[in-house]
Amino acid sequence: MGWYYSRQSRAELIRELIQPQETERASVRIIAHTLRGNVLWSVAELTAKVEGVHKDLAPGDSMRYIRCDLLHGSGGEWGYKPMDESVHPYYYTCPLSYLEMTKEVSPDWREHVRAYHARRRQSDAPSPIAAV
Repeated sequence: MGWYYSRQSRAELIRELIQPQETERASVRIIAHTLRGNVLWSVAELTAKVEGVHKDLAPGDSMRYIRCDLLHGSGGEWGYKPMDESVHPYYYTCPLSYLEMTKEVSPDWREHVRAYHARRRQSDAPSPIAAV
């Protein structure tokens, strides 16, 4: 997927990305979101209105998934590159709680996310020597 740019501020772009979306085929609403630098992590809930929106969804059914929007500013414009767990975004800063809120799509990617957070917890832990 490519990048999508428009003449708006970063804050306006973020507001747009977390707003509910409605089409004739489906609706999407953001359940949770967090900004880590220029990476917007979200848990999105997709509800199908018709057949064919997603292989696992009948009309009226919903599913939650992890979304990762990379943000970038250039020349007075801000843009985003949308990704989800299925494309294994390199950015493992996804909140751990989002893994519990969604169905697993990529076990390998989730293991990298968990390992990233485990390393961060270890580096944030006080040294036993410092406690003496």
